[in-house]
Amino acid sequence: MVNAQDAHERAAPVRTRGRPRSFDRATALHKALMAFWEHGYEATSVSDLTRIMGIGAPSLYAAFGAKRTLFEEVVRVYADTHAVFGERALAEGPTARAAVARTLREAAAAYTDPAHPYGCLIVHAAANSNSPEVGEPLRDRRNATIAALEARIRADIAAGHLPPGTDAGALARHTGAMIQGMSQQARDGASRAELEALAEIAMAIWPHD
Repeated sequence: MVNAQDAHERAAPVRTRGRPRSFDRATALHKALMAFWEHGYEATSVSDLTRIMGIGAPSLYAAFGAKRTLFEEVVRVYADTHAVFGERALAEGPTARAAVARTLREAAAAYTDPAHPYGCLIVHAAANSNSPEVGEPLRDRRNATIAALEARIRADIAAGHLPPGTDAGALARHTGAMIQGMSQQARDGASRAELEALAEIAMAIWPHD
């Protein structure tokens, strides 16, 4: 169901002309990121955003488009900064096992860092979203991460780092479930040490070569 606010946001024109912006775009974007991270997409209204970002609605629309396009930019920034540890671990780890172990350890630290909202924005922001335009791109990102991990596991099987009978798809999805579950646990108050203990248990089930 499309509510009145969403309908207004979709109808709002993307303004590209007018007076020069009198605010710092990067700072405003960071504030929007924190708001979406803390409250999710649906619960963060345009009025919330203008108040938190310290700008008027016309400035928001002119600089970022509608609420949804602002959120899309926020997700890109988040993926390239706060969430980049997973991609980096997969690229730098000598094996899939090492990459996953590092990812889970770093997730435990990142998801409980008091410098920002707890958990993962990409997991949390779409949890209560009724909009396919919002939810589907986030789902695609999560699925792409699992697919990349599965490909790495398959490569390790071929190289003899994992047993031939290893179920690469199931192992990759187990890792995805752990990451998503750790995000929710962090939001529910789990400490870094508690999440690190979960990571150790998760790695204990990995098959050995």
